[in-house]
Amino acid sequence: MRLRRHRRPRLDLRKTLFVLPNLITLASVFCGFNAIRLVARDDPTENDVYRAAVLLIFAMLFDLMDGRVARMTRTQSAFGLQLDSLADVISFGVAPSLLVYKWVLHREPIPGILTAFLFVACAAIRLARFNVLTTSPSGAPHKPSRYMIGLPTPPASGILISLIVANHAVDGALGAEQYTLLLFGVTIALSLLMVSNVRFRSFKDLKLNTATVLLVLFVIGSSAFVWQRFKPQFVLVWLLSFYVLIGLVESARALAARLRAGSSARRDSLPPAHPG
Repeated sequence: MRLRRHRRPRLDLRKTLFVLPNLITLASVFCGFNAIRLVARDDPTENDVYRAAVLLIFAMLFDLMDGRVARMTRTQSAFGLQLDSLADVISFGVAPSLLVYKWVLHREPIPGILTAFLFVACAAIRLARFNVLTTSPSGAPHKPSRYMIGLPTPPASGILISLIVANHAVDGALGAEQYTLLLFGVTIALSLLMVSNVRFRSFKDLKLNTATVLLVLFVIGSSAFVWQRFKPQFVLVWLLSFYVLIGLVESARALAARLRAGSSARRDSLPPAHPG
């Protein structure tokens, strides 16, 4: 009998590439999980909190990479979108809130727990709303838009993370007792911005024009100033804060324009006054 040759299965490149962005997303989850592990004990040291914050910075880098890799390889999918959101809840919801609680918020036990939970809850709500707004009824992801509703979770958590990193650079000065109330306010403000209707740019449609060049030059110049005037670790605090400021200013301008348009429309709808 003649033995049949079994053909070796051919490698499906598309299926292989589909795994790549999801592996990058899982790398972000690993960083978040490891950060939680470092500060999960009762009394973590300042160095533990700092190392956990550095891990979350790597999580932010992986989060930036996975979507871009998916678009480059054309492997975007509903599965990847859902996995990315679940990863963000861990790495940019639970992990940073636990870090800031162990760093400062624990000084006021009940308000600290409630504030830390508020951040987690708002991050989860923000991600659930994002999934609803960016997917079709069939579950397929929409094309990325120019704006996102609510502050995205990576920059929101990034501000807390970068403050912890900057605190380590100034020997714990930012975590002093006198700044406790301020850090409570920052955490609450970031939480509320995530579930707000403020629009923030996605920067996925940037075009090379005068406004873009001026913005880039300002960012580079201001970052260099912060680097020289303070410490390099404060640059990330400045960049993320500037991103939030852009969203707030643009939303305030849009609101003012709508109010002016509404006022003009009401005046035009009024009947003309009769003399006498």
